[in-house]
Amino acid sequence: MTDAVETAGPKAGPKAGPKAGPKAGPKAGPKAAATAAATATPETGSAAPATRPRRGRPPAFDRAEALSAATRLFWERGYEATSVTDLTTAMGMRPGSLYAAFGDKRSLFEEVVRRYGTSPVGAFAAVALAEEPTAYGAFARILREAAAIYPDPSHPAGCLVISAATNVSAQDAGIQDHLRALRNGNTRVFAERLHRAREEGELPPEADPEALAGYLATVVQGMSQQARDGATAADLARTAELALRAWP
Repeated sequence: MTDAVETAGPKAGPKAGPKAGPKAGPKAGPKAAATAAATATPETGSAAPATRPRRGRPPAFDRAEALSAATRLFWERGYEATSVTDLTTAMGMRPGSLYAAFGDKRSLFEEVVRRYGTSPVGAFAAVALAEEPTAYGAFARILREAAAIYPDPSHPAGCLVISAATNVSAQDAGIQDHLRALRNGNTRVFAERLHRAREEGELPPEADPEALAGYLATVVQGMSQQARDGATAADLARTAELALRAWP
């Protein structure tokens, strides 16, 4: 408004001033004031160019964080009882985004299982077998670590591979078969290590590596279920020590 008055001044000044002033003032004033107020910047009072509202960039997709949320849900509830709606809510994703990133529910679960198998809580048995120089040392470590890991309150109780798909519908039987194959594979790895122990003289010649592997796998799987049923680390530690007394 101030700029408009100053620009008109030199041409209309002495002649038009007294007559035009009272007539132009009341009519032009409110409209001009509204226009100036709408377009002026706080700093200078000059007109500011119109700008479009900026759109914020959507938050980046964190695959590891989403998988952690899915892992916890499958681990707590099992495969069958976990719905796609449960998953999208926990992972903070829309169904379309979940399918685009992971495929269907089964594909997501299989990725969760692979990731779990490389985590400290899922890989402790393989690490013990790789690091311990003796078979007894490896299996003692496996049982004792299972006793500490399975009831740990920082994650769901037990082992995801042991308990996530014990009961599924016929259409999801492939998931059950997949986890069964993983568990049976672990037992075979146990047997292979025990065969080597017998060949190296750590086990007596009459020892049965397959039977001992099956026994140790049964104890580990039972400890997982006991943890889900409320057994404490102290409870499972006693079980581990009793199991080790059966070592030939």
